[in-house]
Amino acid sequence: MLFQPEAHDVLTDEPWSAERIRTAIASIVADAESAFDDGWPTHPQDEVNDVSAARRRSVYLGGAGVVDALHRLARRGLVELRRDYVPYLERSLEAPPDFPDEDADRSLWMGEAGIRLVVQRCSPSAVNLERLSELIAANERDERCEVMWGSPGTILAGRELGLDVTPSIEWLHDRRDLEGLWTQQLYGQTRRFLGPAHGFAGCVLALGDVGAVSETLERFAVEEDGLVNWPPLAGMRLDGNRDGQIRTQWCHGAPGIVATLAPALDEALAAAGGELTWRAGPLRKGANLCHGTAGNGYAFLALLERTGDERWLTRARAFAMHAAAQVERSRSDYGRYTLWTGDLGTALYLADCIDGRGELPLP
Repeated sequence: MLFQPEAHDVLTDEPWSAERIRTAIASIVADAESAFDDGWPTHPQDEVNDVSAARRRSVYLGGAGVVDALHRLARRGLVELRRDYVPYLERSLEAPPDFPDEDADRSLWMGEAGIRLVVQRCSPSAVNLERLSELIAANERDERCEVMWGSPGTILAGRELGLDVTPSIEWLHDRRDLEGLWTQQLYGQTRRFLGPAHGFAGCVLALGDVGAVSETLERFAVEEDGLVNWPPLAGMRLDGNRDGQIRTQWCHGAPGIVATLAPALDEALAAAGGELTWRAGPLRKGANLCHGTAGNGYAFLALLERTGDERWLTRARAFAMHAAAQVERSRSDYGRYTLWTGDLGTALYLADCIDGRGELPLP
């Protein structure tokens, strides 16, 4: 078994409507702007180690990610923002870090580097760029070797800013092992992840020019009846997680690998991962990017770009309609104001489905 049906929803039969999706985006943004109070409240499902942080400020779980999404949507003409969020971002740089025990300053998604990247996009300055350059350079040899905390994330940021990240790239290339993977020193453990959030796919995305990508992933793929999925860790069973659940989502599993690496994969292998994502259906966990319906839908947009086959766009838009409904249902209990686990990331996916193209907001 490549996925667990109980982890997935039956896909909505509501037909695609660009107007319906524009309305959903406007509603998500209006709700987020109304909820702003020097940041956004933490959703119960985003509490870490059973400790609630009232208003996180970094990119993955905090306000910088929300502001980045709001500005992306505004630049595309989908919404008009009611306030200037740059002063909030500047205050965030002076606030205590979200993860004070994790050496997080250099982290793209969890620390100061990510907040400064959003500042540079919204209100560029030489002073901010100088500090951001220092953080990116300091992350050059980070042993975590993954996007969230390590050098792959800051390589992506540095490349966007036109910085010389050659030393980081060379160091990361040299860390690739004989099986084609990278080893992550993460959360006190030594492991080899395969997906984009913590492992191989994220390293490849950062490096760009890497050989034997498809061959490496073929060795670790689990195939059944022409479909494929990947476990979170090299050599692990699909259901080898502590909870016994098979991950079929962006951060771990076929959807994220296809969404991130479709251009580098053998077309048949990429399509097999995309077909699995389609047959599994939307995720019951929610609509978000990291482990929800929207993140999975990006596999279809990547395959549309890879193959030119319009059926992948049809599938992406079907997931968008489902994701929009998921946001509306869940918001009746709590708004979820984050880029990667909440409503704002979903809004970016909805926007890309209107355009008929796009990729996840990395970095």
